[in-house]
Parts: sequence; C-alpha cells; structure tokens
Amino acid sequence: MTDSTSALAEPAADSTLTQPFQGPSPYDEYVHASVLNSLQQPLTEAADEMGFLVTTQVMELWFTLVVHEWQTARQAFAKDDADAAMDALTRSGRALTALNASWKPIAALTPAQFNGFREAFGRASGFQSAMYRHMEFLLGQKNAGLLNGHRGDPAVHEALAETYRATSLYDEVLRFLHRRGLPVPEHVAERDVTAPYTSDPGVVEAWRRVYAGPCADRPQLLALGESLTDLAELVARWRFDHVMVVRRAMGAKPGSAGSSGLAWLERRASRPVFPELWEVRSEL
Repeated sequence: MTDSTSALAEPAADSTLTQPFQGPSPYDEYVHASVLNSLQQPLTEAADEMGFLVTTQVMELWFTLVVHEWQTARQAFAKDDADAAMDALTRSGRALTALNASWKPIAALTPAQFNGFREAFGRASGFQSAMYRHMEFLLGQKNAGLLNGHRGDPAVHEALAETYRATSLYDEVLRFLHRRGLPVPEHVAERDVTAPYTSDPGVVEAWRRVYAGPCADRPQLLALGESLTDLAELVARWRFDHVMVVRRAMGAKPGSAGSSGLAWLERRASRPVFPELWEVRSEL
C-alpha cells in the first residue's frame, strides 16, 4: 500500500527535460527571460522599490502590445479588412485589461513608502514614456510639444514622430465609415491628422445611424462601435487608477519631471477617448 508521503512525491522528470543545453536554454533564447530578469536595478534599500520597478516595466510591455495591436487594426481598417481589424481590437482589449490589473502591486503605497525611494529616480517620470505616447497618438490625442523630450534619443524620437504624423486608429475608423456611406464629414475624413482630434457633430450623426439605423452594415458596425467603446472605457479606467495611485502615494505634490503631478493627470483623465461614441448615447 502506498503511504501518503509516496503519493505526494514529485513525479520523475522526463529525461529530455534534464539534458544540459549548450548555452542558454531554447526558452531563454526565445523569451529572453534572463534579460528581462536582469533589468530590475533598485537604487535604494526600500522594500517597495522592487515592486515599483517591476510594475512599471510590466506596464511598458503591455503598452508595447497595445500599440502593436492598434497599429495592426489601423492598417486593417485602411485596407477595409474589418475582420482583421476587429480581431486586433479584441486582442488589444485583453491586453488593456491586463495592463489595468498591473496597478495592483503599487496601488496602496503610502506616502512614507513612496518617499522611501522617490528621490532615487530623480527626474524620471511616467510622463516620459515613449510607448505610452505612441498609445495616446494612436488614440488621436496628438501634441507636437510632447515629441521634444525625446530628441536626445534619435531612434525613439523618429519612431514617435512617425506615429505623430500618421493617421490615428480613430482616423482610420472614421475613414472606413465614410467609405461605407455613413455621413462622416469630408473635412473629418481629410483632416490634418497631426492635430488633436476633437468631437464633430457629423461624426455623432454617423454613429447615431450605426446605433439607430438606417445602416446597411449595421450589425458589423454596431459591434465596431461597442468594441471601441470598450477600449475607451479601459483607457479611462487606467487613467483613473493612475490618478488614484498618485493621489494616495503623494497627494498634490509636483511631479518628479516638473509637471503639476496630480492636477495634470486629472486633466488627462477627464479627456474622453473616441468622444462621439459617448455623445451619441444622448441621441438614442
């Protein structure tokens, strides 16, 4: 009879799993886990700094994935490939959900805990994240001034400038609707895409027709409208959680990069993403 100790014993490892590799494992060569795990370099002895570093780095990875999916969706809309675009939007929604959950390890930092390592990162600030700026530009929230801080890194600056000069995800969605015969005004479809996107009553009417008809492609376009609304809500929740983390950890102190800190974040959080999709709900 097998005793309880034997029953809980570790199963024997497959012999193929115990063979030594010549150099890094295939897993590490593909995922680069050893590189990722070498990037956490705390500058203090504060117990919470490691969590802050890992959380911030994980967020940067999620930013990268969201940007990739939105660029994929943007390109698909430009080619009228709605199925591929919708698939990319769905994947980006899952990534945004994971991004939002990334706040958890640092969401309850007290001022004393945050102050334990805040001075160590000097003028570093999430405000300076180039990949997050790609996200905002893809949402249509363009700002030429925000390119300047990256001029010291030519490769990063040029990549960000390319996103700034290109159509946003929402620009391509509205052009897609325009080609479907919806009343997206010509001046919106042909607008200067380097300018910040602002709400237009003609676009509100286009979405009203999607939601209330008549619209020949209504089921597909209704799904598009709701998918974009989901993304807009996830972005809004990320921004709100950012405000709450900062409010809890440092109150209304100035930001480390010289911004107004909490006040600046609150202004950003108040700006709706895809504004007409929220405004149209008052018309239905």
